[in-house]
Amino acid sequence: MRIRRVVKTVLSVEQVEGVGAHVRRSIGRKELMNLDPFLMLDEFKVKKPSGFPDHPHRGFETVTYVLKGVSAHEDFCGHSGLLKPGDLQVGKHLVTLTVQSVGSYSSPDSHQNQTINVLSFFFVQSKIFTRTPTLYLDLKLDGGAKHVQPVPSGWTSFIYTLAGSVCVGPDAEQRKVEPHHTIVFDDGDCIAVENKTSEVCHFVLIAGQPINEPVVQHGPFVMNTEEEINQAVRDYRTGTNGFERATAWRSKIRESF
Repeated sequence: MRIRRVVKTVLSVEQVEGVGAHVRRSIGRKELMNLDPFLMLDEFKVKKPSGFPDHPHRGFETVTYVLKGVSAHEDFCGHSGLLKPGDLQVGKHLVTLTVQSVGSYSSPDSHQNQTINVLSFFFVQSKIFTRTPTLYLDLKLDGGAKHVQPVPSGWTSFIYTLAGSVCVGPDAEQRKVEPHHTIVFDDGDCIAVENKTSEVCHFVLIAGQPINEPVVQHGPFVMNTEEEINQAVRDYRTGTNGFERATAWRSKIRESF
């Protein structure tokens, strides 16, 4: 098996967005645009009265994964709920699924001192099904732990580091990466990770099958052509083609602050 090599490492710098929310954006910024099939990756922190304003979506699928605290979500179709640690929101529907209900996975090459939570996995049974075949793993490695994760050849893959430091890549080319970095890999059969410190390292490993389509993005609208973007804007402004309830809608979350 060929271990994937690191081709790019990007640090996500914290900035304020929305209404006082603190966001670290990696995919979607100029250094890392449109990593097919992924359009955006944000690590965010919010606390009352901070948050994100009401906004529309069209043309892409969203996944929200809560690590700490509680996040309130609501949409103009009437879906609402609270996401707690380990919960997921997938797509436009506010469906809450705990990590325990999604499942877990362990590679034969894995050591025992690790935790791997499966959020979305194309190869094993999972309650999360994305439109594009996707692998989404939450990994914690204790000191000295190693893991080799199979990834289909041809899929785009990256790691986002959350805590501690992790060494990635083939042994001869290993790179030690600190928190809040996105690590992009070249093609290959698997990704090798190792924790050479005494502290637990925490990161997510994500991969997906490229869509290979043109991408035109305008704020929360992502389509294939400028004409489709213009149509999406018209639909939203006129409340048509799926936006019928959006124009007069105001979230109860926003009104509570």
